[in-house]
Amino acid sequence: MRFRFDLMAAALGVLSACTGKQVPEEKPNILFILSDDHTSQAWGIYGGILKDYVHAPNIGRLANEGVVLDNCFCTNSICTPSRATILTGQYSHHNGVYTLANALNPDSMNIAKVLQGNGYQTAIIGKWHLKKQPAGFDYFNVLPGQGRYWNPILKTKDNWEDGYGGGKEYEGFSTDVIADLSIDWMKKRDKTKPFMMMCHFKATHEPFDFPDRYKNLLDGVELPEPESLYDSGPETTGRTFKGQVLENLRDRYLDNTKNPNYWAQYPELPFSVDGLDAREQRKKTYQKLVKDFIRSGAAIDDNIGKLLDFLEEEGIADNTVVIYTADQGYFLGEHGFFDKRLIYEESLRMPFVIRYPKEFNGGRRIDDIILNIDFAALLADYANVEKPDFIEGRSFRNNLKGETPEDWRKSMYYRYWLHLVDRPGHFGIRNERYKLAFFYGQPLDMAGAQQETTEPAWEFYDLQKDPHENDNAYHDPAYAGIIKEMKEELILLRKEVGDSDESYPVMRELVETHWNN
Repeated sequence: MRFRFDLMAAALGVLSACTGKQVPEEKPNILFILSDDHTSQAWGIYGGILKDYVHAPNIGRLANEGVVLDNCFCTNSICTPSRATILTGQYSHHNGVYTLANALNPDSMNIAKVLQGNGYQTAIIGKWHLKKQPAGFDYFNVLPGQGRYWNPILKTKDNWEDGYGGGKEYEGFSTDVIADLSIDWMKKRDKTKPFMMMCHFKATHEPFDFPDRYKNLLDGVELPEPESLYDSGPETTGRTFKGQVLENLRDRYLDNTKNPNYWAQYPELPFSVDGLDAREQRKKTYQKLVKDFIRSGAAIDDNIGKLLDFLEEEGIADNTVVIYTADQGYFLGEHGFFDKRLIYEESLRMPFVIRYPKEFNGGRRIDDIILNIDFAALLADYANVEKPDFIEGRSFRNNLKGETPEDWRKSMYYRYWLHLVDRPGHFGIRNERYKLAFFYGQPLDMAGAQQETTEPAWEFYDLQKDPHENDNAYHDPAYAGIIKEMKEELILLRKEVGDSDESYPVMRELVETHWNN
């Protein structure tokens, strides 16, 4: 494949030299594969206690042939807002998608519209989760809402009806169905034009279902546990809130009758904790969660392989940018948690691997701070389109080639808007070593937020000395100077990204009152 491409490139170079005319560079195809919650702890290529238990040979294949981002982060760790940011290149407070209840306005600009207007065929198949009809795509076939794992219903322009009605049922497991539909579209594409295919899996979102071929994966295996699995909460860690603890997931396992159309999808129920003490119940819940999660992720990996094989068979692998990422991270028992939303590393980090044989060799990693606001800028760059003004991020194409710009960011801004009592609204800053967050705990009229407030509080972590964020060091006098500097930078970052809270007087009062507490 590489040899054939080199011969073609050489031939084009000779033609250009002989005619004196510049031969236009062939625009690459783009295959953007996105999963839901498929956290870095379950990819294998990021190490960790589960690396020898996950089934992810094709993620490893991509890593060996491409570049892995070690410090890629989302700016609002929850599904709908992250997907809106990926498409628009904008923070939540600019694209208007703050919470799970918000919709992406079809009239707003996004990267699909940009590529579509510059000669690309565009398609999205699988999870959409942005409420209103997709715009900027020549073809879409998407799940209504979360969709379902088995015999999924997907909707095209022809059978849309509304956000949840309409659609066609497809037999099989959703991950397999979505990959097969994506391949079918690529087979039928106009081969005279480049394409952008966005293949979006439902997996590994709760309830973490999997196909029958993986039902026995990890049977009889006891998975290793994170050191903070039995974390007892704020009393021992200095954490300032409860969090989404595994006991809440245990209760869903025990009673899945409240919404049978959804909760009944949990695999291998009923679940029993009879005769087990609190520690044993958390242990059993952890083992089920992570085994189901790994099984669900194994089906994603199968289909990544299927997609890569198609590109090879079609003879377009060398000229196709392949990206695999997840919309955010996920807790797999760390701090006794499941779910995401928080600025902590397991939730904040977006695992990301990219392959583009024409431009860079494989087997490399970069640790630059990359954000999901940057994805749209990267895709525009590969399409040879000047970055549109609406995109707030920057292309990291040079970073991938080992040529990081000198002015590349050294810190990032994060904000989670959907306030819940156990996961309060907060904003913060993360740089190459430290993390500082203000948990302001206010609903701010956000759709879906709980109205009960929580006491505003700060958290600070030294990621070099405490990489798993087990000890809130905010009140440690040894860090007073660093915290002061980070607060000053946080003010500047909030101004830089335009997050001023002008519409929320209560926030301005809270910040003023608690900034130096």
